[in-house]
Amino acid sequence: MKEKELRRSLAVLPMGTVMKLTSLTARQIRYYEAQGLITPERSDGNRRLYSLNDVDRLLEIRDYLADGVNIAGIKAIYDQQNAATMAKQSAQQQPLTDEDVRRILQDEFIRQGGLGHPNSGIQRPF
Repeated sequence: MKEKELRRSLAVLPMGTVMKLTSLTARQIRYYEAQGLITPERSDGNRRLYSLNDVDRLLEIRDYLADGVNIAGIKAIYDQQNAATMAKQSAQQQPLTDEDVRRILQDEFIRQGGLGHPNSGIQRPF
C-alpha cells in the first residue's frame, strides 16, 4: 500500500471532528454505520475512530442522498463497486503453474520435515 493511502486509512478522527467535516449529525453517522455503509474502527474505550477515507465515504453518501438516491440504492452502488474491485484484483492474479506448485510443495516439505536446510545446497528430490 502506498504511503499516502496508508495515511488516509488511519483511523484517528473522533466523531465530533467528523461531524464538523461532513455537516452530518452523530445520529446520521451511526445510522450509516448500522446500514453497513461505513465501518469505523474502535478505540480501547470503544469510541468510534474515523479515517479520511471514512470522511470521504460519508461525504459521498451525503451527495447521493442529496441527488435523491435512497440507502438501498447507495448500498447497491457500493456493492457494484466492491464486485468490480474484486473482479479486477482476481484478474490481475496469475494462476500457478505446475512448476510453481511443485516448488512451493518442495519448499514446504523441506521446511516442515527437516529434510535439509533450503540454503545448505542439499535438496532431496521427490
